[in-house]
Amino acid sequence: MPNKKYTIKDIAELAGVSKGTVDRVLHKRGKVSEKALNKVEQVIKEIDFQPNPIARNLKNNKLYKICVLMPDPKYDPYWVSANQGIIDASNEFKPFGISVEKCLYHLYDGSSFAKASQKAMDFCPDAILIVPLFQEELRQVLNVCRQRNIMVTLFDNYLEEFTGEIFIGQDLTQSGRVAASLLHKVVGKNDEIAVVHVDLEPHMELKEKGFVDYFNENSNDIAIITKSFSTKDTLHFKHSADNFFQEHPMIKALFITNSKAYEILEVLPEMKKMIIVGYDLLQKNIDYLKKGKIDFLIHQKPKRQAYLGIAYLAEHFLFQKRIPKKELLPIDIITSENVDYYIIETSKTS
Repeated sequence: MPNKKYTIKDIAELAGVSKGTVDRVLHKRGKVSEKALNKVEQVIKEIDFQPNPIARNLKNNKLYKICVLMPDPKYDPYWVSANQGIIDASNEFKPFGISVEKCLYHLYDGSSFAKASQKAMDFCPDAILIVPLFQEELRQVLNVCRQRNIMVTLFDNYLEEFTGEIFIGQDLTQSGRVAASLLHKVVGKNDEIAVVHVDLEPHMELKEKGFVDYFNENSNDIAIITKSFSTKDTLHFKHSADNFFQEHPMIKALFITNSKAYEILEVLPEMKKMIIVGYDLLQKNIDYLKKGKIDFLIHQKPKRQAYLGIAYLAEHFLFQKRIPKKELLPIDIITSENVDYYIIETSKTS
C-alpha cells in the first residue's frame, strides 16, 4: 500500500469494520469478534501501522508523575547544575503529560532524606529519580516502591548494595584511576600524593580505591596519604588543614575526591604549589583552574545525569522505550585550555 499516515478511520474502512472496533483492538479493551479482530490485525500488518503514543496519551488525559529525590542546591553548589537538568527535562516533557515534582533534602541529614522521601511517596508517583546518599533510608524507600510498583532510577551517586537498580552516572572507581594516571605522569619517584576527602561520602571511597589500585599496579615508589576534612566548622577545618600540610611537607600532589577543591585552596591561600586534580565545573573551581592553582578537573556532568534520568523515564512511559540498566557517562578531563568550550556547551545543552 502507498506510504501515508493512516488514521483509525482509514483502518476501519480498509477492514470493513467500525472505528469503535478498531479502537478496541488497538487498546485491547472491550469485546471484538474473532472475524473482526483478524480483519483489523491483517490491515495493521499490511500498512505497518504504528500508534502514536503521545497522541493517545493526550487523548486519554493520562498524566505520568515522576518525583525527584535529590539534595537541595542551596546547601552545595554542585547540585545547582543537576537541578537545572531536572528543570530542562521537566519543561521539555510537560506538554506530553509528564509531571515532575522535586523533593529536596539536606545532603548530610538522613532524617531530611526520610522526610523528603515520604513527601515523594505522598505524590503517588509512577516513577522516582533518586540521588542515593543514605543506605538505610534508601533501603526503606526501595521497599515501598516495590510494594507500590513505582519505577526507580538512581543517579550521580553509586552505592554497591543497590546494583540491581537502574543507575545513571559515572564509573567512580574508574574515575579514580583516571585521576591517578594524570598524577602518575607529572610526579617523580618517591614523591608523596594526598588523597583528600572534603565532607566524606561513601562514593568518594570508590574513587580512592580506583586511585590506590592504579598506583599499586603501576608504581611502588609513590607514597599515598589519605586525609578527610569536614567543613562544618570553618576554623576547625582551616586548623586541621594547616596541621596536615605542616606534618606532610613533602606532598607534591593532591587528589580531591569531590567538587570542593576550592575549599582547600580557600583555607590555604598561601599553600605551596602542588599539582591538584579535583572535580566539577563550579565557578570557584573554574577560577582556580584558570589561575593555574588547579591543574585538572574531572567533569561529572551532573546536569546531563539529571536530565537523562527524567528523559529515560518519560520516554519509557510515552514510547515504551527500555531504560538501560546502567548508563555510564564519559569521564572528561578539563584543563585551563579547554574549560571555556565546556562552559559554552554546558550552557547550551542538557
